[in-house]
Amino acid sequence: MDSVAHHRRAGSNWLAFADRLSRPFWLVLAAIVVVYHVGLVFYGLVPNLVSRPVHMALILPFVLAAAPGTAGQKASGAVLAIIGSAAALWIAFHHNALGDQYGFLESGWQMAIAICLLLVVLEAARRAIGWPLPLVAGVALLYGLFGQHIPGQFGHSGIPLESFLGTLTIAEGGIWGSLTGVSVGVVAIFVIFGAVLNAGEAGQGFMNVASAAAGRLKGGAAKVSVISSALFGSISGSASANVASTGAVTLPAMEKLGYPKRLAAAVEAVASSGGQIMPPLMGAGAFVMVELTGTPYTAIIAAAILPAILFFVAVWVGIDAYARHTELKSVAKEDRPAARDVFVTSLFFLVPFTVLLLGMFLVGFTPEYSAALAIFAGAALLFVNGQLQSRREQILSRFAAAILNAAKQVSMIAAIILCASIIIGVLSITGLGVKLTSLILEGSGGLLWPSLLLTALACLLLGMEVPTTAAYVICVSVAGPALTQLGLEPLQAHLFVFWFALLSTITPPVCGAVFIAAGMIGENWLRVAITAMALGVGLYIIPLGMIANPAILSLAETPLQALIAFLQIAIGLSAISFGLIGTRRILPSLALIALGFAVIFGPGLLLSQGA
Repeated sequence: MDSVAHHRRAGSNWLAFADRLSRPFWLVLAAIVVVYHVGLVFYGLVPNLVSRPVHMALILPFVLAAAPGTAGQKASGAVLAIIGSAAALWIAFHHNALGDQYGFLESGWQMAIAICLLLVVLEAARRAIGWPLPLVAGVALLYGLFGQHIPGQFGHSGIPLESFLGTLTIAEGGIWGSLTGVSVGVVAIFVIFGAVLNAGEAGQGFMNVASAAAGRLKGGAAKVSVISSALFGSISGSASANVASTGAVTLPAMEKLGYPKRLAAAVEAVASSGGQIMPPLMGAGAFVMVELTGTPYTAIIAAAILPAILFFVAVWVGIDAYARHTELKSVAKEDRPAARDVFVTSLFFLVPFTVLLLGMFLVGFTPEYSAALAIFAGAALLFVNGQLQSRREQILSRFAAAILNAAKQVSMIAAIILCASIIIGVLSITGLGVKLTSLILEGSGGLLWPSLLLTALACLLLGMEVPTTAAYVICVSVAGPALTQLGLEPLQAHLFVFWFALLSTITPPVCGAVFIAAGMIGENWLRVAITAMALGVGLYIIPLGMIANPAILSLAETPLQALIAFLQIAIGLSAISFGLIGTRRILPSLALIALGFAVIFGPGLLLSQGA
């Protein structure tokens, strides 16, 4: 036994030593990832079959070899990263010749490259997020290869192997498709922007602003969590990252003030999930919408902002409702930040955000160009801390953290998008997407609301197994055309699907944000989930409210009508939230919930009947 323990200690010591030796390598590679993606913004036009394969070649080492694991896992990951990166770079070097092949593989060597690329993409996604998404992509590939043997309308006529695999790997119809283009050109830039802000004092600035704004109110600690999660989520774009970061501060604060553990964890899980629908990042979903709908980024932000605020209004009302029957103390005055600290630390996110917004809305730069300028502003602020001091070790540590976190986050999202691109490619090549759209239309009888409910159920089920962005992309590829055929505007349909793809973060049985928050505070996850569903009721109702009251999405075109719709849904949501949480008697609860639904959906139904 002593010998075994000795060998284990020696193995762990060797791994730790190897990690220390490899840190400079990962820093250099991460810097290359950051410089490459920022450089693309300024360099000009680069052929898609160059920029996208190089993007994949750069992210594979971080997904396959840099993740924690055993020595064997790291070794196999390194081998796969070398093979996959070499195959991707081969595509980039031969892009001119491949462009003339129109997606048809012309040799055994090209076939081997195609198979390597697909297998490495599947394995990268598996290591990044687990089995579900790669399994769906694997089933899609099997359908493309053998779907001609399926009888009935869901079979296809058969596709030559060289054409099927070639379209997916040497043309822009698969892993080098438009989704990957979004990952390269826009998502990466905004992820780098978020990583630079998080490396400095911006996170503390969010917390200070939230504490100053809401700390003195009843339920102040919970409301601080709501505001800070909304602010942090606007740049993190990840519910899990949001819970882990803001929750590390807000959960102990709520527990210290005597808040019930299930409520504290639920507040953090719900508020952090709302971060994924809060502009400007929206969990990378906004940038995918740009590509899929052809809608300008600024128009998507304008459409998404009021529903996102509504979500947090509902959470705020829910906290006040809990305060009616549970003592929720405010944050003590001595624990709230001084006015100077609030002002100074807020500059660390206000300055970069001001550069971003001025670039997009006033000067008219593209979102990625504006974000690149904001990155430089955020990087300049890394040279000083909250006390307006410069310390060499702190500066180096911040830049290292910013670069490494940016590369890891870009790589994680890229692995998801590359895998999802396989599914989208197969849907397009085989025509399966059109057939599934027809199935939704037939199953709903050609009626809008049954189609919406079928789509919502599909989003919930798929979102339980894959990340929000991937669930959104797959669902909207199938259900989006059906919803637009039934009369929805494209952006309306996409926002509806995106919101429902987020349900799985707080809805059992798979509720990632709930699991993390419950684990951090030591509470039963199911109790947290039930409380979170009541607090986060807006996540279930607001997407339907956007359909019944489409004016809420038209803030840029008709601001007065948008604000009227906002107030209408806010009143209805408040009644529903208060009915679920604020009263313990069944009849008043049902009356408030019924009133809320009538306020949100009644006018729309009356108008449709009148028409």
